[in-house]
Amino acid sequence: MADKKRGKLRIFLGYTEGVGRTLAMLKAAQEEHRSGVAILAGTIEHSEHPKIRAMLERMEYLAPQLLSPKDFDSLIFDLDQAIRSKPDLILLDGLAHTNVAGSRHRTRYKDIEELLRAGIHVYTTVHIAHIESLADKIASITGIPVQERIPDSVFERADQVELVDVDSPDPKDRPTLIALREIALRYTADQLKRIAAHISGQVMDTSFYTKDHILVCLSSAPSNQQVIRAAARMAEAFHGTFTALFVETPQTARLTPADKSVLRDNLKLAEQLGAQLATVYGEDIPAQIAEYAATSRVSKIVMGRSHHKRRWLSPTNLVDKLTASAPNMDIYIIPDTGSSRFKRTPAYTNPQKLSLADTAITLGILTGCTLIGLWFYFLGFREANIITVYILGVLLNAMLTKGRLYSAVTSLLSVLVFNYFFTEPYFSLQAYGSGYPVTFLVMLTASFITSTLTMRVKEQARQSAQKAYRTEVLLETSRKLQQAQDIPAIINETAQQMVKLLDRTVIFYAAQQSSLSAPLIFSRQGAVVEPQAYTAGYEREVADWVYKNNKRAGATTDTFSGASGLYHAVRGRDTVFAVAAIVMEQGNPLDAFEQSLMIAMLGECALALEKELLNAKQKEISLQIQQEQLRTNLLRAISHDLRTPLTSISGHAGILIGNSKVLGEQQKQELYTDIYDDSMWLINLVENLLSITRMDNGAVQLQLQGELLEEVIAEALLHVNRNSKDHTIITVVEEELLMARMDSRLMVQVLINIVDNAIKYTQTGSHITIAARRDQQMVVVEISDDGPGISEEAKSKLFDMFYTANNLRGDGRRGLGLGLSLCKSIVHAHGGELEVQNNDPQGTVFRFTLQAEEVTVHE
Repeated sequence: MADKKRGKLRIFLGYTEGVGRTLAMLKAAQEEHRSGVAILAGTIEHSEHPKIRAMLERMEYLAPQLLSPKDFDSLIFDLDQAIRSKPDLILLDGLAHTNVAGSRHRTRYKDIEELLRAGIHVYTTVHIAHIESLADKIASITGIPVQERIPDSVFERADQVELVDVDSPDPKDRPTLIALREIALRYTADQLKRIAAHISGQVMDTSFYTKDHILVCLSSAPSNQQVIRAAARMAEAFHGTFTALFVETPQTARLTPADKSVLRDNLKLAEQLGAQLATVYGEDIPAQIAEYAATSRVSKIVMGRSHHKRRWLSPTNLVDKLTASAPNMDIYIIPDTGSSRFKRTPAYTNPQKLSLADTAITLGILTGCTLIGLWFYFLGFREANIITVYILGVLLNAMLTKGRLYSAVTSLLSVLVFNYFFTEPYFSLQAYGSGYPVTFLVMLTASFITSTLTMRVKEQARQSAQKAYRTEVLLETSRKLQQAQDIPAIINETAQQMVKLLDRTVIFYAAQQSSLSAPLIFSRQGAVVEPQAYTAGYEREVADWVYKNNKRAGATTDTFSGASGLYHAVRGRDTVFAVAAIVMEQGNPLDAFEQSLMIAMLGECALALEKELLNAKQKEISLQIQQEQLRTNLLRAISHDLRTPLTSISGHAGILIGNSKVLGEQQKQELYTDIYDDSMWLINLVENLLSITRMDNGAVQLQLQGELLEEVIAEALLHVNRNSKDHTIITVVEEELLMARMDSRLMVQVLINIVDNAIKYTQTGSHITIAARRDQQMVVVEISDDGPGISEEAKSKLFDMFYTANNLRGDGRRGLGLGLSLCKSIVHAHGGELEVQNNDPQGTVFRFTLQAEEVTVHE
């Protein structure tokens, strides 16, 4: 659904504590109040200060809401009451404030965004250190990191920014304040430039900049947030696109829960700062980054580097490898200034669990290799052949067991077993030969390399299969959505594919007019779902909020974080077509790749729904055009074809009025007859028009009952054109009591229209035959003539409204082309068919069918 007229946001920015942001906000609000603006004070910090308290006494104050009756520390800003109050302007101190647990939104800036969407203007305050992209830089100057931050996008959407300056800073703090003041002034100037461009209706001139594409590399390191902020500032400075790339390796699945949590925070931060998230698979991280950068036309790569010393087993680090893989790429390295304060834990500290099955496989393979080696020994084979058997055993062990532990153990045990059984002195771990240590080293190295390569191939095969599966699901979704015929089918296909991809329960709410429909639950296989647990009360409130605000909410977000599902709006631009919820069982969040694919699926769904709605609207418009065209044709036909009979009637009436005394009786009778014929033509025309209207509107209620065909035909012949005496009309009914189920009044009109057509368009003296016969469960009625016939081209359009086959009557009067169209509608309403054929040897046959009715004879 489209947003309402958005309110305006004014931010009072400060770069040090005690600068007077709140006082400046209240003074500006007082000026607005004097001009008649309705002001509501929401949350004001330092309200006990005498000056602030004095200003608040003149304003309406919104009482806070108490979440828990027993806990007075749970006072929160009453967002719903603020929206219901509908003030012109509301004051909310602390844009970056974190709300109490249990609030609708985790942060205050989310409250402010909802107020703005409701059309309420907001004044608020913020410290420069709370802006996300500047947080690290400010912390390095002040030495005080801040935890509460706002995305840069919130600040950039402000309609007005006022920097609150310090009159006389303390000399001791002057260097720090000067640096902070410089950053604040520069950032405020950039924002004012954006505001000025928006007010003037212009887009900021970026013609002096190349279209840079900034790529930031994501990791699970806490210091990666500093790298993301630096890349965001760079993208803003270069006016370029911003992408955050995460390379998923085989070790990613073994990250510790703490590292996974840090990785999710880093992904969320990148998304907040405007980055487009991307995920690739591979074991060679530098090669994957370089390949993605080349494919996506990245111009600059931003990544972090710690101060850890290079290890002797790793002659080149990631940065050096990336430089070698992408020599023409600009690579920016952000030092890890926090490496001295934070001790980096190993990325994969999850120990591999021992498995009884893998242990049995390992022991079995070693035993088998030893038995084969003893057999080779008795056959007189050399030791090199026995070593090959053990290397083959290491390869088989790596293929059949999970993890690297068993491969490493097998490599080491193979060397020891070989030494024990096949080197002198036998059945001991000593070796007499001087070449044996080299043999052991080569054997151990070959075993390790073999097992490592085998494990790598297995992992790459697993990743390829997983990626292929997910890609297949996405392509299958696109194909099925294209084949879906209506909105329920589109929603059903999307939900089924999401369940297939995520293996989670999915709930869909389709949009109906200005609200959401009843939820549709799609359970994952084997899941037992209680519908009320996921669709009633609080959960329904979350879905309604997402629909009204066109924002995601629920689990793993800062809005309605207590919900059991993650709610996404299925939207196209500003219109919400549906709301999709993914149930987060046991708090297990989606990984980055799953989330990106899910968003892609919802995007495909939104396109399909939008296309379906556009098609429906297009059909409606097409129908309106057709109706307008019919209306136009009707008016044109009436204006053209009514002119002749009306002129004839008025002319003949004028002759009778002016020359009645001089006209003979025969001449008067001829004039009377012409006036009567023209009047009857007009009456029949009006009857046909009214009948067509009633049939199209469904206003005609058929009174079906059994009727004798012979009586219905006789009744129709009493009302046909009086020129029927100039033609020979014959009735042939095969059975004496042939009955059909019909509305006799309407069927008489069908017969009159068809017979009148035969009279009008055949020569004088023609023969017209009305025949009726029974054909199984149907009655067939045929009206044939021996006139000039109808061309094949005219037959295809004969039953179209307003079509007259370009045939003119002898008196120059043309029909409106409504009679046969009305006949077809009446026959179809009776469940029959109407068709036209050539008569043999000459003429035309109109044939229609009716349901036969059995004759009941009472003796």
